[in-house]
Amino acid sequence: MPDSSLLLSITTFAYLLCAIFYLSGVVFRVDRMLLAGTFTGLGTLALQTVGLLLRWKESYQLGYGHAPLSNLYESLVFAAWSIMLIYIILEFRSKQRVLGIFPSLFAFLAMSYASYSDQIDSKIQPLVPALKSNWLIAHVVTCFLGYAAFAISFGISIMYLIKKNQTSQATARGPAALLPDLKQLDAFNYQMIFFGFLWLSLGIITGSVWANSAWGTYWSWDPKETWSLITWLIYAALLHARTIKGWRGNRVAWLSVLGFGCVLFTYFGVNFLLSGLHSYAVK
Repeated sequence: MPDSSLLLSITTFAYLLCAIFYLSGVVFRVDRMLLAGTFTGLGTLALQTVGLLLRWKESYQLGYGHAPLSNLYESLVFAAWSIMLIYIILEFRSKQRVLGIFPSLFAFLAMSYASYSDQIDSKIQPLVPALKSNWLIAHVVTCFLGYAAFAISFGISIMYLIKKNQTSQATARGPAALLPDLKQLDAFNYQMIFFGFLWLSLGIITGSVWANSAWGTYWSWDPKETWSLITWLIYAALLHARTIKGWRGNRVAWLSVLGFGCVLFTYFGVNFLLSGLHSYAVK
């Protein structure tokens, strides 16, 4: 087994342990568990970074020589890495460890699906002609940083709705009592949405430039392009409603949930249900 595959396999279970620590810390209200989740997340992120760099090196040793961003397996691994990187930064800025439940869970799910799904080939493969471009790294990295921020926003939105429901019933004595107050959750949600929107915008721009160099057109209404635009419009509408109309709370949380549903369809649904110019990225 290549060194990178071993490290990335360990990463899968390490993210599961991280999620267990965060969840246990919230359910049993034990700060040490939350601290263990933070340290496990940091260690796993470092281990995954080494695994990605080794996979990059191994592609050169095989004569392919490309960044580990070229197929569904590698994109899932990078998605997990991006989610945890952005979350760890958010945690250190906010000092709110309880927010780690969903990001660590999403990272584990992405890694486990990448590692153990029969539909996904984890072998290092040569680039198909359409991907042989200097725009590959810029486009994939910007898009997935946006997706990762939206995943964290989705988790925060779920926490907001749970906290709102318990607060309205005056029963916030259980695990939800550890969550930040509604105003803080709403602020964190907005920060992640705005951050993700900026990166997704850059991803669409770099993709358009790449498409023009590869296919001679900036926009072809390919299913992936179309759903990326739909996703962008939903988050643009959310930011507009918050900034101009003063929307807060429930409406923003539900729009974030809807937006992340579009992110998932853009990423998975288009690949498996629709055919187009981006179908090469499925395997």
